[in-house]
Amino acid sequence: MNTMKEVVTLSEHTKSDNVISVKTPLSDLTLVEFEGIVEKYDSPKFHARQILLWLYRHNVTSFDEMTDVPLELRRKLTSHFNILSTKIRNKHTSADGTDKLVIELADGNFIETVLIREGNRKTVCISTQVGCPIKCVFCASGLNGLKRNLTTAEIVEQVLHIKRYEPQNEETPPQNYNIVVMGIGEPLLNFDNLVKALKIFKASWGMGIGYNRITLSTVGTLLNRLQELVERKVTPNLALSLHAPNDTIRKMLVPTLKVKVAELIKAGIEYKSATGKDVTFEYVLIKGINDSKKHALELGKKLHGKGCKVNVIPYNRVAELPYEEPTADGIDKFVDTLGGCGV
Repeated sequence: MNTMKEVVTLSEHTKSDNVISVKTPLSDLTLVEFEGIVEKYDSPKFHARQILLWLYRHNVTSFDEMTDVPLELRRKLTSHFNILSTKIRNKHTSADGTDKLVIELADGNFIETVLIREGNRKTVCISTQVGCPIKCVFCASGLNGLKRNLTTAEIVEQVLHIKRYEPQNEETPPQNYNIVVMGIGEPLLNFDNLVKALKIFKASWGMGIGYNRITLSTVGTLLNRLQELVERKVTPNLALSLHAPNDTIRKMLVPTLKVKVAELIKAGIEYKSATGKDVTFEYVLIKGINDSKKHALELGKKLHGKGCKVNVIPYNRVAELPYEEPTADGIDKFVDTLGGCGV
């Protein structure tokens, strides 16, 4: 990478489409990559770790704040690198205290990041794509299709924005943050940028958030990628979007996928066995579609004894779509029936 170029095409480094920035986002780089750049600037490579710790642990907004880094190096970095390539465009706080941040990307596209507070714990829900290609029939995210993958920096900066947005964020230790990759997009379709971002989240020179505090959600496309995660030793907790007790209903809800229910369950069990990490099956409960006692019994039979959890998520109505929220009684009966099956 020629860091001295005035214009850097991010797709050369992160395989995103048609994203051009006059400066390279600092969070697009690993420690090893950045050490090479620092050495090209005739500085000892240990400064690379110093700088990244300023970024990820101290939430600085400029190189000028990195007071233990030589001034000349800071000047060179300021000319060619961005602390942030994205910005918060809008914020909304719901009645339960959940914050939704609308983040504007350098090319004018927008993504959403959500902060959920649970006591001292903070869970950040991040996106991996602009739009979504999966087109689950009940989901608003896929209504306009996929525009492009996010770069590594665009994934990482979502958490950086949350840390800056939160009051007294520097007092919040890494172990108080959880990350769920459950926002807009299918993560496994942006695999390389995702893996790089996950490594940055975990790294001692990065955010220091262990994989046991990160959950990756996937609808099940490209299941072979789960084995690649194991081989690369990038092993977050796993949430598999099941949404149906059988292939007929799943095909109706997720028509673009060919992965069968049995294959998805098998992949989850194998990942749990290989990593020891938590595996959860996500089930969006939709009135009149997949919420009957019969459906719960069918699902319970398939998951009994597998040692996995089911996260039953009541559907939230989308104005443009014909699907309805389940009743409170229907939710209780479904959950109770699953519990009776030992799930």
